[in-house]
Amino acid sequence: MKMRTKARLFAVQFLYQLDVDFERDLEQSLADFWSHQEDASPAVITFANTLIRGIHSKWQELNSLIASHSENWIFERISIVDRCILRLGAFEIRHRDDVPPVVAINEAVEIAKVLGSDESPKFVNGILDRIMRETLRPARTASPAK
Repeated sequence: MKMRTKARLFAVQFLYQLDVDFERDLEQSLADFWSHQEDASPAVITFANTLIRGIHSKWQELNSLIASHSENWIFERISIVDRCILRLGAFEIRHRDDVPPVVAINEAVEIAKVLGSDESPKFVNGILDRIMRETLRPARTASPAK
């Protein structure tokens, strides 16, 4: 498994905990989480932490973005796993210029296949595709360094 894919899987697992208990201290929660992950390399931890901290800092923005693109779904009724995967994908589409939006969607769909329900991949793909369509950057390439 590629390093970034593995980091994304860990990030979604941690985001699940965060969704359940958002008020807990982030840094202490990260330390506790990583103390139980024996197969995580330093590179995986670094990338996952970057994603987690970024998503944490944009939590309400991402929730609103997902809710506004979830036709016929009340945000709170979306499964926690799907919400976490959607936050990850939306964050990478909107805030990670080094990740092409189509890659962010593909990675999220693959994670949904592993962690979500049978309907999760299609659901995640649909919402993230709507978010990508209104994003003002190329879908298939990373943005140039700023």
